[in-house]
Amino acid sequence: MKERNLIELVVKPNTIKLPVGTVVRVLGSWEDYQTLQRSLGDSIFPRLKFNQGEIKLMVPLPEHGKQLDIVVDMVKVLLRHQGLSFDSYHETTIGLPEYSGIIPDHFFYIGEIPVVGKLRIDWSKDPAPDLAIELDVTSFTNVNDYLRYKIKEVWIIRQQQISIYQFQEACYIQVEESQFFPKLDLNSILAKCLLDAYELGSGAIDRLSDLYPRLQRGNK
Repeated sequence: MKERNLIELVVKPNTIKLPVGTVVRVLGSWEDYQTLQRSLGDSIFPRLKFNQGEIKLMVPLPEHGKQLDIVVDMVKVLLRHQGLSFDSYHETTIGLPEYSGIIPDHFFYIGEIPVVGKLRIDWSKDPAPDLAIELDVTSFTNVNDYLRYKIKEVWIIRQQQISIYQFQEACYIQVEESQFFPKLDLNSILAKCLLDAYELGSGAIDRLSDLYPRLQRGNK
């Protein structure tokens, strides 16, 4: 008889506890999802996702936070190098009541920034972000979770490799090149950023800034 690995899931008022690196799927309604969100309060873990009657809960591994910071810093450097305006949001819930609720690790509005200054984004009316980033170290992420929001581009990063998906004709298509960073080998850039950060600390992102300096106004 095979042994089964049991997961200790603790749900109490204002407390949800899961082992690190765990993903749990349970049946539930939109109201259940909202109740779990309220019970978490200001806590960002576990991460929650709702999709048509199923709730997923996940607690990231420790490497998740550090690698995510490096990726986000890399994107900001490259956007500034191209002289593009941007607005970025960290672990902010995107939700359409009764249908779907997700929390990307990070997302960006690029070029046009229509929600800047807003305290709350209305996902039924406001434009979707241009780029969403998910660092997936627990197989928690599925690009189809983003279909309802029509985000132009989604990056899913697994084993330090970026997979790029673009929204085209009602579905996501995996592509080789980002529409926001054409002709850049993003995986090579990310590999160098990770190597520098793990050797020298997060401040090593300055090395990338030296290679891709901020575009000065008037030089575009």
